[in-house]
Amino acid sequence: MEQPILSVTQLNQQAKSLLETNFPRVLIEGEISNFVQPASGHWYFSLKDDTAQVRCAMFRFKNNRVRFNVKNGTHVIAKAKVSLYQGRGDFQLLIEDLEDAGTGALQRAFNELKLKLEKEGLFADAHKRSLPYLPQQIGIITSATGAAIRDIIKVLHRRCPMVPIVIYPTLVQGEQAAEQIVNAINTANARNECDVLVLARGGGSLEDLWPFNEEAVARAIFASALPIISGIGHQIDYTIADFVADVRTATPSAAAERVTPTSEEMLLQLQLGFQRLSQACLRQYEHLSQSLDWLNKRLIQTHPLKQLKQLSEKYQQLHQRLIRAITLHLTKTQERFRYLTQALQLVSPLATLGRGYAIVQREDDKTLVTTKDNIKIGDNIEVRLQDGVLRCLVENQQG
Repeated sequence: MEQPILSVTQLNQQAKSLLETNFPRVLIEGEISNFVQPASGHWYFSLKDDTAQVRCAMFRFKNNRVRFNVKNGTHVIAKAKVSLYQGRGDFQLLIEDLEDAGTGALQRAFNELKLKLEKEGLFADAHKRSLPYLPQQIGIITSATGAAIRDIIKVLHRRCPMVPIVIYPTLVQGEQAAEQIVNAINTANARNECDVLVLARGGGSLEDLWPFNEEAVARAIFASALPIISGIGHQIDYTIADFVADVRTATPSAAAERVTPTSEEMLLQLQLGFQRLSQACLRQYEHLSQSLDWLNKRLIQTHPLKQLKQLSEKYQQLHQRLIRAITLHLTKTQERFRYLTQALQLVSPLATLGRGYAIVQREDDKTLVTTKDNIKIGDNIEVRLQDGVLRCLVENQQG
């Protein structure tokens, strides 16, 4: 099969496509050389090591985010996309990001340690200790000769001159600094002569502040029984120590201000405390007064004389009700007796006697004699009249 003939453009297009498709973004370390920045603002340079080099381009909208001085001889780590400049057929890297190789390594170490300690919970708010409102004594961990200690002492003397301070001197820069910082924290805890510790130093580069990014320092801060406030570097500087500390401030001076109240603030707190105490006393007085009134009322209600009076009144009421009930019952009984008497009189045989009739009974068994057949001659009988009884002897019977 006859092989197709490619134009130079086609060849470069295919080569460019092959490179960009098969190579992911890469991190490459090297030294900058042949650096050029034309009026367009783009950067063109080479990255080289001891035996090779590669052309690079970094466009203006990418390089304006670089925060360090890029020049020939700068050792960098580049994040790049592999490509080919089609017009000349030059193999090149399109740079997307640059970092200083020295600073970049430290930054990666910083990020790795930060992530590790964060996962372990060293930054969690649950472990943060509160600062005392008015410390009895303040410990300061910093260089004894640096500007930071002077700024801290100046602020403390201005704000709260009555609070004594203890300085735990230590290196704050260099290879031995981290170990000395750890020893100072441990010493302060062992002595237990302060209520709070201030860990401070002035500003500097990432390398200068590195002792405060050491794991040993972070763990010493976390293990401290005394609360620690950090004031390291400037506003934009953050160290691992800042994340572990109980309170982070932007500068040493800010730490000194945060750890003590001013005389005016203390006076205000005293005034507020007096007001709260007065209000609490007034509320307690009102509460006790109400309780006393309530108890006095209960005492009056439950006093024996009160109870006797109530029982006497209740007895009088019950006595009157009993008299009224008896009277009413007697009245009703009398009325019913009269009614029954009248009814009895209407049906009584005695009432018949009053009209001239008589009642005849056998004397021996008191049976009524209603016909002549009930008696015989010689029987004794009683004849009951209205005003008395006649005893008679039967001598004769007539039919």
